[in-house]
Amino acid sequence: MITKRIIPCLDVRDGKVVKGRKFHSIKEVADPVMMASFYNEAGADELVFYDITASFEKRKLFNKILREVASEIFIPLTVGGGIDSLEDFDTVLKCGADKVSVNSGAIKNPGLIDAAAKKYGNQCVVLSMDVKRVDGKFMVFSMGGRENTGKDAASWAVEAVVRGAGELVINSIDTDGVKDGFDIEMLSALAPKVSVPVVASGGAGKMEDFADLFEKTGVQAGLAASIFHFREVEISDLKKYLNEKGVEVRV
Repeated sequence: MITKRIIPCLDVRDGKVVKGRKFHSIKEVADPVMMASFYNEAGADELVFYDITASFEKRKLFNKILREVASEIFIPLTVGGGIDSLEDFDTVLKCGADKVSVNSGAIKNPGLIDAAAKKYGNQCVVLSMDVKRVDGKFMVFSMGGRENTGKDAASWAVEAVVRGAGELVINSIDTDGVKDGFDIEMLSALAPKVSVPVVASGGAGKMEDFADLFEKTGVQAGLAASIFHFREVEISDLKKYLNEKGVEVRV
């Protein structure tokens, strides 16, 4: 059985960890370096660092903060935000990232996935998809969930994997920050379309939500932010609970 992963996410804006609801009502939470150190000790399997306004503001991501975060942890680090070129991949990897997440940059230039996979390997390339229901269809949004790309989510996921993406992060805009459970319907529709690991994001509010996620979908990892940031759920407690439910996790 493949071990399921528990992944906290640091959404960073103006150098601070922030959290919102459905990609709006953003509020500051904490210092990213302090949070990274905490999660390294708390038993997280990986850590995700998103500079959430880099693409929208058309700037490069906060490299200084990223270096400090990377220096604090000994678990795999995925980094995204404003990744538009191979040079951006190179910069982020040299700052300490293990994997690079592309979203808006890949939508603008799908060939970036091919080029990055060829140069750095499929395992390094993560496609992050911000997905929302539009007229009953799952559509891909860009620019931090601000723009409907007109792309069908399933088709984009399949294309990205063919191009070389080694992992997908599926962010449900509809359930983001709602804490009412992961978007099981969306994940059940999209995850079986691809042969690479899928990370589910958006909606976690309690430990039972992770059990539902792993029992009802084929995803390999659950990503969450506020429930871990505010210690509503401790990662060690969550893993113990999942083990008791028969879900294989690294303790």
